Amino acid sequence: MKLHEYQAKEIMRRYGIPTPKGQVAQTPDEAYRIASELEGHVVVKAQVHVGGRGKAGGISVVKSPEEAKEAASRILGMNIKGLTVRKVLVEQAVEAEDEYYLGVTIDRSRKAIVIIASSEGGVDIEEVAAKTPEKISKVRSTPKEGFMPWQARALALSAGFDRRCIPQVGAYFSYLFRLFVENDAELAEINPLMLTEDGRVIAADAKITLDDNALFRHPEYAELWEAEGDDPLEQEARRRGLTYVKLNGDIGVIGNGAGLVMATIDAIKAEGGEAANFLDIGGGARAEVVQNALELILMDKDVKAILINVFGGITRCDEVAQGLIKAIESVDLDLPVVVRLVGTREKEGRALLSGTSVVAADTMVDAAKRIVAIARGGM
Repeated sequence: MKLHEYQAKEIMRRYGIPTPKGQVAQTPDEAYRIASELEGHVVVKAQVHVGGRGKAGGISVVKSPEEAKEAASRILGMNIKGLTVRKVLVEQAVEAEDEYYLGVTIDRSRKAIVIIASSEGGVDIEEVAAKTPEKISKVRSTPKEGFMPWQARALALSAGFDRRCIPQVGAYFSYLFRLFVENDAELAEINPLMLTEDGRVIAADAKITLDDNALFRHPEYAELWEAEGDDPLEQEARRRGLTYVKLNGDIGVIGNGAGLVMATIDAIKAEGGEAANFLDIGGGARAEVVQNALELILMDKDVKAILINVFGGITRCDEVAQGLIKAIESVDLDLPVVVRLVGTREKEGRALLSGTSVVAADTMVDAAKRIVAIARGGM
């Protein structure tokens, strides 16, 4: 779950990380009012869940409330990478003597949290890593180990930060790490972290992505969710209560259990095919859930064939078969479907499907071979 810059900054301020003064505006008149309350130059920034706002013309530094109103009029309604700007952040402009990068994310290969710092702020960290990797420093930790102030200071020195700002920056590193852990974040990033001419260090831009699987622990963030920017099929899946991720292939996949679905995707890949999605109907899925899942898959125009892989433990295979039959009857199913049913009531499930167009497979490998052949135009 991505947060807007202004939302990320609100959270950072709660953790003691200073940001420029500012407010959100949804109309040019609001932008005028906010700019009138701020001192000096202000910056008007589009609030959308994508990067590259500045290059797209979505960020303007202005000298007066009148110019802020004009900039807001131009930016509001702008389309940036397919997203419409509906809000702008109007805040004090910061004169920087130097700019740095600070980020906290997950290093999945090491099963740890990685804290990243660089003296090259204001630039995409991927670009810095590609062109000047020596300007990036990293420290790994875990929630149990924590991240001590001395580690933060050492990281800042290693990354080439100005020594004048080390005491402040060291504290902010620790604050950002605590924010990341306590809010179940996937990413917490300040880029740029600005050193001002009077020696202050301020988060001029901020980005936070939360793990939406952990939102049950953070009900206060539920109202911050915005569907815009999500894949339309993922939005529909959320509405239907399904666990779904859009992928780039042409074979629809339905399974009961995340591990089984991932294994099915791997099996399709091993046979030379590509999955169009991840869709887990969960344990104990009843007929209506299966019907919902199949209807969702059929909304994807990229899908040429569908593979359903069910291991019946809690889930009953005859329930899955009933859901399939209901879905076939209720929608115009013109795509081939291969089903592997194994486990509880598998014989009854296969018997129910015997008079339909569904192709039965005995094993996951057999099912993957058949569906890939069908998707390629063979049988």
